[in-house]
Amino acid sequence: MRFSQQEKMEIIRLVENSELGIKRTLINLGINKSTFYNWYARYQEHGYDGLTPRKPDHRHYWNRIPDQEREKVVELALDRPELSSRELAWDITDNEGWYISESSVYRILKDRGLISSPTHDVIKAADEFKDKTGSINELWQTDFTYFKVIGWGWYYLSTIMDDYSRYIISWELCKNMKSDDVERCIDNALQKTHLKKPERPKLLSDNGSCYISTELANYLNKTGISHVRGRVRHPQTQGKIERYHRPMKNVIKLDNYYSSVELEKSLSEFIKYYNNERYHESLDNLTPADVFFGRDYQIRNQRKETKYRTMRQRRINYLNRKLKISEQNKKEIA
Repeated sequence: MRFSQQEKMEIIRLVENSELGIKRTLINLGINKSTFYNWYARYQEHGYDGLTPRKPDHRHYWNRIPDQEREKVVELALDRPELSSRELAWDITDNEGWYISESSVYRILKDRGLISSPTHDVIKAADEFKDKTGSINELWQTDFTYFKVIGWGWYYLSTIMDDYSRYIISWELCKNMKSDDVERCIDNALQKTHLKKPERPKLLSDNGSCYISTELANYLNKTGISHVRGRVRHPQTQGKIERYHRPMKNVIKLDNYYSSVELEKSLSEFIKYYNNERYHESLDNLTPADVFFGRDYQIRNQRKETKYRTMRQRRINYLNRKLKISEQNKKEIA
């Protein structure tokens, strides 16, 4: 609570004339002791004029985000509401040519009422796949998920994801969940990656009937792909592809589909966005395509340069502003 000059004077008089003592009087008045002594020191030094409310501190800091950049953050957030504050920060760094931190974007949008309370995914370390990959095409994850096409029944999406980059290499919308559906999807992935037999990855799947079939085992043996299956009733082993299914289904299921062609079109659009535009926190805020195609090193260096250039320009602007104020003060004194 802010007190006027007159109110401060009245409180000083009450304390001076009180028989309760300073401490008890201030407690009864609800005034902090240090606050009162600050007032009293100014009163003793400057008299009644020392109790005038102080002007707010308008000091500038060299790394303060300029107002035009703050407005640009809000503008971009309104243009692309599907981006989180984290994704928006890196989109600005990569595409707008200046750096801003994730936390700064969050605070700016929070102040404008454009962010609700965050939701958090909690995962225990023991729930992760213990043998983590260190390069692309070392391990592929595969799984099925399902969608309903009105008037036609259920369709099943088979997907091959690169474990290291989370890049969706191959996918197919199938009418069934059989071993030959899995084989076609793997064939497509091998055709896209051009991997020879010694270079071919392990395949990680759950224990669905199509994955434990003899037909698939024979096919994998023939193609030179070793097979790893997750523990029964432990979907965290395939956590990356399971996590991919969640946002994908949240988007795809917003619409009703009356033909498989419509569904395939929506899936294609989402997968293109997921692979090439969606920033992954677990990938150091790069896209799966950036990592899969080896652009990650170049982009990281680019971001460092953008951050350095932005911070340097803010410092220059701050020093110029400080110099200008100093010159104005000298003119006023003269």
